[in-house]
Amino acid sequence: MQRLGDAATRMRINPLTFFWLLIVAILILPIVLFLAVAFSPKLLDQGPEWFTLSAFGTALTSHLLTGLVNSFLIGVSTAVLSAVIGFALSWIVLRTDAPARRIWTGVVFALLLTPSYLIALGWERLLEPNGVLQILGYDAGWAHRIFYGPVGIVIVLTVKGIPFAYLAISNAMRGLGHEVEDAVRVHGGGPIAAIRVVFSLLGPAVWSALAIVFAESVSDFGVASTLANDAHFSVATYSLYNAVQAFPVNFPVASAVSWLLLVLVVLALLMQGWALRGRSFRVLGGRTRPVLRHQLSLPWKVMCALGLSALLIVSLGIPAFGAVSASLIDGLGSLAGTHQWSLANYQRVIGSPELSQPLVYSAQLAAICATVTLILAVVCARLLASKGSTIAGRILDLVLLAAVALPGIVFAAGYIFAYNLPLTNALGIHLYGTTALLVLAYLATALPSTSRVLVGTMSQIQESMSEASRVHGSGAIRSWLTIVLPVIARPLLSAWLLTYTATLLELPVSQLLAPPGSQPISVGITNALGKYDFGGGTAMEVLAILSALVVVGLGYLLFRLLAPAGWQHIGRAR
Repeated sequence: MQRLGDAATRMRINPLTFFWLLIVAILILPIVLFLAVAFSPKLLDQGPEWFTLSAFGTALTSHLLTGLVNSFLIGVSTAVLSAVIGFALSWIVLRTDAPARRIWTGVVFALLLTPSYLIALGWERLLEPNGVLQILGYDAGWAHRIFYGPVGIVIVLTVKGIPFAYLAISNAMRGLGHEVEDAVRVHGGGPIAAIRVVFSLLGPAVWSALAIVFAESVSDFGVASTLANDAHFSVATYSLYNAVQAFPVNFPVASAVSWLLLVLVVLALLMQGWALRGRSFRVLGGRTRPVLRHQLSLPWKVMCALGLSALLIVSLGIPAFGAVSASLIDGLGSLAGTHQWSLANYQRVIGSPELSQPLVYSAQLAAICATVTLILAVVCARLLASKGSTIAGRILDLVLLAAVALPGIVFAAGYIFAYNLPLTNALGIHLYGTTALLVLAYLATALPSTSRVLVGTMSQIQESMSEASRVHGSGAIRSWLTIVLPVIARPLLSAWLLTYTATLLELPVSQLLAPPGSQPISVGITNALGKYDFGGGTAMEVLAILSALVVVGLGYLLFRLLAPAGWQHIGRAR
C-alpha cells in the first residue's frame, strides 16, 4: 500500500506543469516552428529541402530588400528624433518651471496606449483627396504630397516613440543630482554646456531609448498597413504580411523576413552595448544633491509653452480632430453622401450589425484575454520575483524577454503556421480559423509585457505575511485572498485595464487570425476604410476609443465604490 501511495504521489501533476505546458504552447512552440521553417522547409512539409538558405536569398532580393532597407532607415530616423524630443521633454518637465508641464505624464501614457494605425488614420482623413480639409475649403494637396511617404511615416512613428524615449530618459534624469550642473557653472559653462554634460551622463538611458524606439519602429505594423501601404512605400512588416497572405502561402520566405527583422533589433542592442562599453556612468550616490528647477524667464516660458503645445497638437490634436471631424461628415470617401455635418455615421454604425458587431466581439475577447492574462501574469511575476534564482525562473525570464522583442506580426504568422500544420491536425488540435486561436495569440502578445508590469509589485511582497497567515491556520488560497490580494489589488486593476485597452484595438494579430464570419474592431475599421466608407470607419474608431475610456473610468470608479477601504489606502499618498 505504501508503494502504491508513493506511485500516486509521483504521478500527481504539479499545477506548475500545466503552467509550463501553456507557456510552451502559446509562446515557445509557434515561434520556434515558424522560425525553423526558413532553414528546413522539408522538416515541416513546406518544401523539398532539409536545409537551405534559399528563403533568405528571396527575402534579400528586389521588393523585399527595399522594404527591409526602408524599415532600417525609418527606424534610425525615428529613434534619433524620438530620443532628442524625449530628452528635451524630460528636461522641460523635470528641470524647469515651464507652464503646463504637469499634464505631460498623462499625455505620454495616452500616446503609449494609442495604436499607431489610429494616429496615421487621423492624419489621413484630414489630408487625403476629398478629405476633411478639402471639404472645409482648404487645399491640402501640398501637405498630402509631403505626408504620404517617408516623411509622414517618420512623423507618426516618432510620435509613437516619444513615450518610450521619455520614460527611459526621465527615469534616469530623476536620479541625476544638481551637483553636475553646479560643477559646469563653476568652470564657466552656461545652460547649453550643462545640458550637454547631462546628456552625456545619461548615455545608458539615451541609448536604451534609441534601441527601444528603433525596435518598435521596424516592427510596427499599424503604420505599415495604413499610411505606408496607401503611399505605396514598402516596409518589412508589410512584406511579411504579404508573404503570409499570398496564395499559395510562402512560409519559408515569411520566416526569413522575420529573421531579418529580428537581426535589426539585435543590431540595435549590440550598438547600444558597443557605445557604452568601457565608460562609467555612476553618478548616483550618498552625496547626490536634490535637483533645483531652473527659473525660466518669460520669453523662455513662452517658447517652452509653444513647443509643448505644438508637440501636443501634432501627436494627439491633429489625429483626434481628423478622426472626429471625419466621423461627423456624411458620405466622406464616397460620392453618394451629402458631405453634411451630422451624426448619420454614428447612427449607421450603431444600427448596423455589420458595423457594430466588431466592437462587441472585440470587447468580449479583450475582457477574456485581460482576465486570463492577469492570472498567468501573476504566476509569472511571482516566479520572477521569488527568492533565489532558479533555473525555471531564468528560463521564464529569457522567454518573456525574447517575446517582448518579437514583433506582433511575427507572433501572428507563427500561429498561422504552427496551428495549421498537418502534424497539429493529426494530433486532434483544430484551432486554425477559430476564435480560440485568436484569443491564444492575444494572450501570447499581452502576457510578456503584463508580467513585466507586475514584477515590481510582486517583488515588494514579503514572504513573512503569508507565512504568518498560514501559521494562524489559513490555507494557501485564503492566505492569498486575505493577505496578498489587498496589497496588490490596485496594480492588478491597472494591469487588467492596460491589457484590455491594448487588446481591444490590437491590429496585426487581429488582421491575420480573425476567424471567418467574425472580425475584431480593428479589422472592421480597416475593412470599412478599404471600402471607402471613411465616415463609417472613423465612427467605429471613435466609438471604440470612447468605449475603452468608459471601461477604464468604470473600472476605477467601481474599485473606489466597492473595494474595502483598506485596499484603497494601500499605495496611496496622503
